[in-house]
Amino acid sequence: MSGPGTELRCATLRSVMRTGSLLLPILLVSSCLCLALHAQENVAPHLEKRGAATQLIVDGKPFLMLSGELHNSSSSSLDYMKPIWPKLAALGLNTVVTPLSWELIEPQEGSYDFSLVDGLIDQARNAHERIVFLWLASWKNGLSSYAPAWVKADTHRFTRDVVQGREVEILSPMCAATEEADSRAFAALMRHIKQVDGTQHTVLMMQVENEVGVLGDSRDRSEAADKAFVSPVPAQLTAYLAAHRDDLYPDLHDLWVANGAKTAGTWAEVFGDTERADEIFMAWHYARFIHAVAARGKAEYNIPMYVNTWLAGENTPPGEYPSGGPQPRVIDVWKAARGDAAGLDFYSPDLYASNFEEWCRRYHRAGNPLYMPETRGGAAGAANVFYALGEQAGFGFSPFAIESEADDKDPLGESYKAIAAIAPELLDHQSAGDVHGFVLDADHRDADFTMNGYTLHVTIDNIWNRSVETGFGLIMADGKDAFLGVGKGFRVTIVPRGGFHAGIAAVDEGEFQDGTWVPGRRLNGDEDEQGVAWRFDSTRIKAEKVRLYRFQ
Repeated sequence: MSGPGTELRCATLRSVMRTGSLLLPILLVSSCLCLALHAQENVAPHLEKRGAATQLIVDGKPFLMLSGELHNSSSSSLDYMKPIWPKLAALGLNTVVTPLSWELIEPQEGSYDFSLVDGLIDQARNAHERIVFLWLASWKNGLSSYAPAWVKADTHRFTRDVVQGREVEILSPMCAATEEADSRAFAALMRHIKQVDGTQHTVLMMQVENEVGVLGDSRDRSEAADKAFVSPVPAQLTAYLAAHRDDLYPDLHDLWVANGAKTAGTWAEVFGDTERADEIFMAWHYARFIHAVAARGKAEYNIPMYVNTWLAGENTPPGEYPSGGPQPRVIDVWKAARGDAAGLDFYSPDLYASNFEEWCRRYHRAGNPLYMPETRGGAAGAANVFYALGEQAGFGFSPFAIESEADDKDPLGESYKAIAAIAPELLDHQSAGDVHGFVLDADHRDADFTMNGYTLHVTIDNIWNRSVETGFGLIMADGKDAFLGVGKGFRVTIVPRGGFHAGIAAVDEGEFQDGTWVPGRRLNGDEDEQGVAWRFDSTRIKAEKVRLYRFQ
């Protein structure tokens, strides 16, 4: 959106131009700069590769989403939402992730009702929040309960999957009529959002569908699906596999190679006659469908779009989770289905698994940036956000059922407020690639990082209190021989990586005020173990700076 500062500067220039003709050449240049600034601010939100990180750019600057996702039905009522917005703002959110259902947008075919969309955008603006909308349309959690009644009732036009010999309430991704109806409605929605928000940028991104895939079997067993399964694998997919052979996800690569690395054949011939081939088959068809929906929307208003994933257990067979969704092992299939056309920009996990760090690594790879649209809140979320945004350079984090978490005692709020205070610095260091985040617990008691010419050994801070069992935070370089850290419950020992020795010159706690570091206490004695370690005690999240000195 065009900021008030920009408007004021440009108005001042116009006033001076009317009264000072001798300054006209200079003012003409300044006026052009104002116009350029306006143009930059009016560019739609988008993803941009900046140094080591892919970041979300809003109004010309990187934006870090400290967000939360609402319960599925909360935003279906504007009255229900009214008292929730202040609670979310008080928790430290700057973005709210909220569903929009196809059944409410297009209750009768061809007749659209955008009153809920407009109301949510207005409420968000009044609360100084941004929005990510979830387009719950053909699929939500593998099923099709959010489609309009006129779609559900017409099973001949809008065909269903067949699972275990019976037709189920899952719309088929191979049905052209469903794809067209969904795409048409999504395009109308994006056209409207651009009309009401194209210059203010309250709406940052769109999630297209939700946790897609077949439940109850590894693939659709309808007549149309069976026919497609014994047909040749599309050349677009096999060409992608051949062109990206060295970069494929290991599981997909090994499966393809084990079956001869074929570039032609049926699905079973190329990938084997197993449930893994079924999952790849469904991934292709869901991906092709959803990329088409996204492309229709992007043609109206091009903002970032993604799809989320109901994650599989390590040994869970497809069908017990939605088979065909963008699990890490089939993301390459989804990418192949997009090709070079407009479509989804990235793929995200709905991450509730205990091995949080491992799943983050699986998604933050091969050009896919990390955004966490749905995850655990509370104490787990308060810790995990530091790893996701620090170590994995994520551009957003979003615990589910956030309105249930929104109270003064929620530890997530403390984490969000601490990260918000350092957001400009964190975004700069994400780009520079010299920031690390971590979560320490009984299974991960320490972490080592190399940066700024030093090795940092991070452990749980329980030297003085053995009952402390967890710690979390992030650390970034802060100029030569200096670091900035934020978090609690950890200690850091710092070892030089060169022909010199180093010690702690000073540790200061403090805070950023309007982008300026304001130091508080100088920490020494017990607070830095007599100069041995840089400590963050377990009582509260703090920001601290350490400065080192070198000696021979």
